[in-house]
Amino acid sequence: MYPESYLNTKTPPATNQASDPEEKGKAGSIKKAEEEEEIDIDLTAPETEKAALAIQGKFRRFQKRKKDSSS
Repeated sequence: MYPESYLNTKTPPATNQASDPEEKGKAGSIKKAEEEEEIDIDLTAPETEKAALAIQGKFRRFQKRKKDSSS
């Protein structure tokens, strides 16, 4: 019926794991670079407020269309 590997439930299947130690090091350095990057945004600037309102409006329209199409 099933190969023996299907019946072995003690070890979970490997998902998204780098088999090469060099690849693991690269993934770790990418995460560090993302964490170190600091973005300074003036949240009180008028341009920022306009952008936030535009994004929120588009998101609300998207959610409304998503809700209407699923009903």
